[in-house]
Amino acid sequence: MKRVLVTEPLAGEAVELLRQHMQVDVREGLRPTELVRIIPDYDGLIVRSNTQVDAPLIEAGHKLQVIGRAGIGVDNIDLEAATRRGIVVVNAPTGNTIAAAELTIGLMLALARHICQADMTLHSGRWDKKHLTGIELRGKTLGIIGFGQIGSAVARRAIGLEMDVIVFDPFVSPERAAREGVKMVPLEELLRTADFITIHTPLTERTRGLIDAKALSLLKPTARLINCARGGIVDEAALVAALESGALAGAALDVFEHEPLTDSPLLRCSRVILTPHLGASTEEAQRNVSMEVARQVLEVLSGQIPHHPVNAPFISPEELAELGPYLDLAQRVGSFYAQMAGNNLVRLDITYGGDLAERNTDLLRAALLMGLLSGISEIPLNLVNATVAAQGRGLAIVEHKTPEAANFASLITLRATTTQGERLVSGTVMRGEPHIVCIDDYWLDFVAEGLLLVSEHREQPGIIGRMGTLLGDAGINIWFVQVGRRERGGPGVMVLGIDDAISPEVLAAIDQLPSVRFARVVELPRR
Repeated sequence: MKRVLVTEPLAGEAVELLRQHMQVDVREGLRPTELVRIIPDYDGLIVRSNTQVDAPLIEAGHKLQVIGRAGIGVDNIDLEAATRRGIVVVNAPTGNTIAAAELTIGLMLALARHICQADMTLHSGRWDKKHLTGIELRGKTLGIIGFGQIGSAVARRAIGLEMDVIVFDPFVSPERAAREGVKMVPLEELLRTADFITIHTPLTERTRGLIDAKALSLLKPTARLINCARGGIVDEAALVAALESGALAGAALDVFEHEPLTDSPLLRCSRVILTPHLGASTEEAQRNVSMEVARQVLEVLSGQIPHHPVNAPFISPEELAELGPYLDLAQRVGSFYAQMAGNNLVRLDITYGGDLAERNTDLLRAALLMGLLSGISEIPLNLVNATVAAQGRGLAIVEHKTPEAANFASLITLRATTTQGERLVSGTVMRGEPHIVCIDDYWLDFVAEGLLLVSEHREQPGIIGRMGTLLGDAGINIWFVQVGRRERGGPGVMVLGIDDAISPEVLAAIDQLPSVRFARVVELPRR
């Protein structure tokens, strides 16, 4: 039974879901040395933001297949080290979307109406109404930096408050922005014109210190800044200076460069609202992110593709439903080639024809390479590290897309340049089944599963009969025969589906048939 270690709080129903399928140990508050000591026993690890999943810990996790982050940010996980080891990292990017968006709106309202100051003065016995005049959100401009799921959710709520919304995000198309009712602008324009600025980007090397002293100097003195994304995006010292000098009307921070926040000039600044990283702190969000990450850990450990892989190409659930059969096909094409051919690879050309040419094919490439290399790799391969493993072997990989698919809806073709020339395998999906339809430019058609006897031969009368006799005498049943040729009496390829294993002696006898150039047994998983 697979084992999963949970090192930080996880909703009880998520733990129970995991325990229906595997052994789960919940051990909170582990010291780093203790975690390194016990991690070799586990196939999966689930953390939040406090557990540092660094390279030494990942290297110690000899059995680790998946690391789950119950939340969005994964800056506490060494993604490069995990990818290098072929460990899938998943997060829960949708579970706390509403919670974070609502907190952002709440902080915006608190800034606009001085709600926190009003509460503190009244609790201290002062009725200080005249100094607490605020502003309305209606008609104001909200600038959103980062227009992912949370940024979009904030925008929809701000539009409901009759605000004008402008957005900076270089990876969002203007068409999508128009559909959401917002306007895309450069960052500098957003900073200069917005009345409220809210940040919803991940913390990366590109976004660290994004809102620094120079950026803050562009804001209007009446502007207010909110950060519910990640600490480190806003230069905290520069922010304090801007607030104390009056260059900025106010700010609200839920995240900080160093957490927990215990000693900072921010704590002594009256113009900033501080909350202790509450973005996901709702009952609903805690349950949602826990369930979301638990389901994905189960998916990975049962051999499925997770919905939110962090260190693998992203694919939406809708695309996954459509591409799933072709991912299976691609892996079978790669595995078929690897078992059929024995020459040293120099270059791989992968062509996606027909409908597939219109899709993101990153996972298809990874699946094909996983099938191709799994039998010879010294480390377990999966969709995360297969491409890295191929590149590490010095393989030149070239991908092509074409509308042509040889009368099929879609076609995946692997053309391998080897030290002895070129080999080719093409496959498609028909009736939901993976079919191989071409080998070395010989057209045929068979379902790519089970035991397959593949031979190259020169066609002559009786070849199929002699092959059948040899197998029949050995008690081996044939369930299909496919032959590809260009002309009578010329070279060709034959594939036989067989129900029983072939002994080395029988295979050697087939190899000795006068017309057979070589014969190989290929074994593909049964579906």
